[in-house]
Amino acid sequence: MTVTARPRTLRLLFVVPPLTGHLHPALALAAELSRRGHRVAWAGPEPVLRPVLGPGALVLPTGSRLFREQAAGGAAAIRSLWRDFVVPYTRFTLPAVRRAVAEWRPDLVLADQHSPAGALAAQREGVAWAGFAPSSMELGRPPLADPELVHWQEELLHDLWRRAGLDEAGYTDPRFSPRLILAATAPELLGVLPPGAREPAMTAGEPLPAQCVAVGPLLTDRPNRPAAADFPWDRLREDRRRVLVTMGTLSATVAEDFLLRTAKALDGAADRVQAVVAAPPSVLERLPDGVLGLPEVPVLELLRRGAVEAVLCHGGMNTVCEALAYGVPLVLAPIRHDQPITAARVGALGAGVVVDFATAEPRGIREALLTVLDDPGPRAAARRIADRFTALGGAPRAADLLEECAG
Repeated sequence: MTVTARPRTLRLLFVVPPLTGHLHPALALAAELSRRGHRVAWAGPEPVLRPVLGPGALVLPTGSRLFREQAAGGAAAIRSLWRDFVVPYTRFTLPAVRRAVAEWRPDLVLADQHSPAGALAAQREGVAWAGFAPSSMELGRPPLADPELVHWQEELLHDLWRRAGLDEAGYTDPRFSPRLILAATAPELLGVLPPGAREPAMTAGEPLPAQCVAVGPLLTDRPNRPAAADFPWDRLREDRRRVLVTMGTLSATVAEDFLLRTAKALDGAADRVQAVVAAPPSVLERLPDGVLGLPEVPVLELLRRGAVEAVLCHGGMNTVCEALAYGVPLVLAPIRHDQPITAARVGALGAGVVVDFATAEPRGIREALLTVLDDPGPRAAARRIADRFTALGGAPRAADLLEECAG
């Protein structure tokens, strides 16, 4: 009989920005690693991380400071993200992340592509590191369409490298670990299709790095998010087609006008459709009768229970993958960053309909919702993607790869 030796107990340090779309998939991976007996610590601002990670997480605090990215689209949004958040957040947290690596001494650092401090600290302390890509923003490389933007981004990264006290001669792009990059999605949603696929690749830029592995969505229950027990399940109407409307945590304020247009669209279909809407108070108080509006909703539990038949969202990779993992088709209104690329891929794969965030009128939003509800094509496509996600392995496959990477 062949006995497979269990890997040694590992210490892994996660360096992930304090953004829910990045923390949630990392949390699923941490849960799988902990289940295997490994130790996971998080470096970041504890007041932000603790409400998402729960009371049991080991947080090595970096201190807290407010960084606010300006609302913008296209190249301006990418510049804003890097200039106003990624770079200042990296510079602010780097000393604390270096101390965490030096003192906690992990076997491996998992560095989010938008938290270069993890990669820089690992390089400085001589610790192995892997990259983490919960979105397609750097992998799809939308900036490649603008060489000036690419050059500007590279200058920022080189400056961070020098500020970390690292030798320029040994420069490694801190977004791209030479060992491993975990992508929490499928290649199809990054614009890269498997060999033999019939559909054109529709790539947004260069091919994925060879060391990048797409493992599918990383999903887990969230310790401190709205509990399913607190959700008003009795207010869901069995005689209506139900849809979930959510524009993401960071987009909720800039999406107010779109959400109000959506409310009008829903009011025009009130005899057929009931919506569960996650929105800020300024929108909730203006929703029509029949719409179930809440500040937060248990998204995964709604999907798991089959309580909604469609999702309308901003095209963020995390929300898109959650819906598709349960075979639920989408209406997408992308705002910025990689959302237009992800939305276009979902549309090209037949699993959703894309509407214009800035200009879509209530009638167009309503028609898009009724299309994904009534046309069997989007649901069938969503189910095919769900099967593809399952085949990619999810958190167990990602944990296997990190164990191998830590060696």
